Amino acid sequence: MPSVAWDSLQRYPLPPMVMSPRLDALKSNPTAFLITMAAVNWFGFGIWQGLITNFGREVAGFTGFENGLMQSVREIPGLLAVSALLFLYLLREQSFAYASLLLLGVGVAATGFFPSTMGILITTIMMSFGFHYYETMNQSLALQLIPKAEAPATLGLVASAQAQTQLVAYAIVAATFWLFSPGFWAMFLFGGIVTIAGTLFMIVFFKRMQGSVVQRRGIVLKRRYGLYYALTMFSGARRQIFMAFGAFLLVEQFQFSVAKVAGLLLFTYAINTFAARIIGRWIGRIGERRAIIFENCSLILVFLGYAVATAGLVPMAAAVAAFFFVFDGVFTVLTIALRTYFQKIADPEDIAPTAGVAFTINHIMAVFVPFGFGLIWLWNPSAVFVLGAVIATGSLSLAVLVPHTPRKGHETLLRRSTLQPQE
Repeated sequence: MPSVAWDSLQRYPLPPMVMSPRLDALKSNPTAFLITMAAVNWFGFGIWQGLITNFGREVAGFTGFENGLMQSVREIPGLLAVSALLFLYLLREQSFAYASLLLLGVGVAATGFFPSTMGILITTIMMSFGFHYYETMNQSLALQLIPKAEAPATLGLVASAQAQTQLVAYAIVAATFWLFSPGFWAMFLFGGIVTIAGTLFMIVFFKRMQGSVVQRRGIVLKRRYGLYYALTMFSGARRQIFMAFGAFLLVEQFQFSVAKVAGLLLFTYAINTFAARIIGRWIGRIGERRAIIFENCSLILVFLGYAVATAGLVPMAAAVAAFFFVFDGVFTVLTIALRTYFQKIADPEDIAPTAGVAFTINHIMAVFVPFGFGLIWLWNPSAVFVLGAVIATGSLSLAVLVPHTPRKGHETLLRRSTLQPQE
């Protein structure tokens, strides 16, 4: 168990002459901890994401229906993310995050050995439980460990490190397939082994990370978090359309190879390596309201761009689709604003339980959208993206209710605090 390794490290620390002051400080640095966790998680998921579309299409013979089914199955663990709260009665958040990363690594490593629809669905759900449980713990730990004033910039820094890791993962996929054309199984196995090894390193290296406020146990639902819940649900729906059908469009309609898809992802995260830090600081300057509104406007543009490219209404449709694929990948960083909005309105002791609830709410529509839209895809692929623009428009109508200075008692523009004057 991860906690055993951590306790052993605390009981039998390295001799002082071996441990430099800088290294010792790094072991208890929350930002270093969050960056390393993100790197381990997103390397494994990046390898899986860079391969799975072509693996499903070329090896398992996926159509849009099977692809949508797989993406719906992938989101079932997200719908069950609230169950993570049960494990917190037995494990600390840090230990549970480690266990989740190990499960992610095992799921990624096993994927290539089961090249059938059922095999891919089973390994996908295994990988996804690890991924979503980790994300739940990561969001909780990040909002507890980082001060509110520093949160947008720090989360931007973590997102930049995440992008760098994905950059490495997609570069490995692209270069390997360009040069050697290996079996899919070998690449999946490599990604899983690296994820497991990185997690074991973290268990040994980092000290205990814990927020200053004891978290509530069990499920927490509060009426004043209603706008956050609604924005989270819409975010899950619209993001899943992109994740399920963005890359699949490139592969099925425009015949992009593994190397080309990985190359686009490589280009996207090369940009994010620099853009994520800038966007994080920008959110801190302009505030969550403007950032969330801008994110939804950008998504409407992306979906409409995909729709016209899919319908062949523009010249060089493949290039247009590829452009919007990269555009959306860069502006995904704006989701930081929704997290820091919640941090500002939440009671400190609600962060951990609400993280689990929020992930479940995020995936209510995410589970059904890829499957249902997979059926629509068989009829008219461009209609999938038109409906995505409609969903993003609904989210935009809620985003305008976010106040300029969110805080407890001032969660929306419609709520007048009894403690603070309305803006």
